[in-house]
Amino acid sequence: MASDLEKAQLMSVLAKSKGNWGEKYDRTEHFKRFQNLKAIIKELSNKGWVLVHKKSGYEAISLNTRYKRDIIDFIEKQMPYLRGI
Repeated sequence: MASDLEKAQLMSVLAKSKGNWGEKYDRTEHFKRFQNLKAIIKELSNKGWVLVHKKSGYEAISLNTRYKRDIIDFIEKQMPYLRGI
């Protein structure tokens, strides 16, 4: 089971540095630094916050724009130093 902080960290990287929302996605192999990556993705996709894009040869993820406010609130709650960025 992944921690809420790990989930927030992954989503902040997707949102902030890469701008991966909706149909703009990034390969999961670019997030190897997250030890519980599969668990994080599974939990967040079950919530509907992360979209998994299965392509031939690789898997990619992006944030669901439908839950943008919820995602931002969650990140700011877990990582208060990012509030307002």
